[in-house]
Amino acid sequence: MQPAFHIARKITFNRQPSFSRFIIRLSVIATSISVAAMILTLCFVNGFQDAISKKIFGFWGHIRIQPYTLNKSLIAEDELATSNDTILLQLKQFPQITSVNSYITRSAVIEKNGEIEGCLLKGIDPSFPTKQFEHFIKLGHTIAFEDSMYDRSLVISELLANKLQLALNDTVKLHFIKTETGTSTYRKLRVAGIYKTGLEEYDQLFCLVDIRLLQRIISPYIAYISGYEVFTNTSVKSEDLSLAINETISSEWLARSMESIFPNIFDWLEIQNVNRNVVFIIMGVVALINLLTCLLVLVLERTRMVGILKALGGEDKFIQQIFLYYASFIALRGVGIGAIIGLLICWLQLVTGFIQLDETAYYVSVAPVVIVAWQIALVVLATFLVAFLSLWLPTFLIRKIQPIQAIQFN
Repeated sequence: MQPAFHIARKITFNRQPSFSRFIIRLSVIATSISVAAMILTLCFVNGFQDAISKKIFGFWGHIRIQPYTLNKSLIAEDELATSNDTILLQLKQFPQITSVNSYITRSAVIEKNGEIEGCLLKGIDPSFPTKQFEHFIKLGHTIAFEDSMYDRSLVISELLANKLQLALNDTVKLHFIKTETGTSTYRKLRVAGIYKTGLEEYDQLFCLVDIRLLQRIISPYIAYISGYEVFTNTSVKSEDLSLAINETISSEWLARSMESIFPNIFDWLEIQNVNRNVVFIIMGVVALINLLTCLLVLVLERTRMVGILKALGGEDKFIQQIFLYYASFIALRGVGIGAIIGLLICWLQLVTGFIQLDETAYYVSVAPVVIVAWQIALVVLATFLVAFLSLWLPTFLIRKIQPIQAIQFN
């Protein structure tokens, strides 16, 4: 064992009461709080970004391809077009794409026992990746596509179901009004599922039906669509892929990422990164100031020991090593305890969900947590390395200490 390491270990774990023990404990607590705060911030920001992104992508896909039009709102009926096989073939060139499905959006009125509510129906086809939508389902199931003509199932939001006092397997009337002729028609559908995404602006408006139902309502002869929804791998940047798709497909069609369609939500998610970085900086500075103060106090308290070591022939470099080992023990303890506390709170949140949120404001009812092992390891390692490098500075005071004055120091 190196002499410097042995001496540092002895004075670090010395059980005798002293002022330095109080300072050490204070520094360990401050470092632990800083590291725990950074880990919690990182995991909760990751959780928010992951949970809200999954809600949007699970309902709408990652990229939407529509006929080029000035009307790009998702809360209005989309322009109609016929299916384009050329686009489907061109999309197969992109290995990042996992599935492509056609869709239609049409407005309708839901009637049940004299109560009516307006809604926007989203017609989906059998290729729609229902697995990504299933975690929104609170009761029942999604469209089954069992009927050869069209499935008479309706998936309605929990918000609309509560307004109309609907339950599973209830039968409702969907009224369709043709503005061109002023005529109307209706279809009877069964409530097969009740969903909730937490995105209230869309929960209070959208219902899912079989796309073939809407195609027959619009025209019994032409299978119209509003466009295509593209689902991609989670590691793919949708914005970059949508630009690549636009360079491939006809100029009559336009591919847009969900980030460009929902800029307010994704801008809010990006702001969380800024908040995370601010917390990192503040907590990092707090930890460094405490450790620097701690080591300064320790050097001053051990001035007599430094003088004795110098009188016995100890070099400045050797004495510096003692205090760097000393500081490393303190930093390791603080970082380790902080990492354990941060991960424990994250685990408790995952298991119990004790941190509740207002879903109308935050889009989620329980604070989501995503623990990424390499990010946690990077926070712990970076905190320790920065602390260790910063702690090197106070040790230069040792060079100015004179043995005779230090031994007489009280």
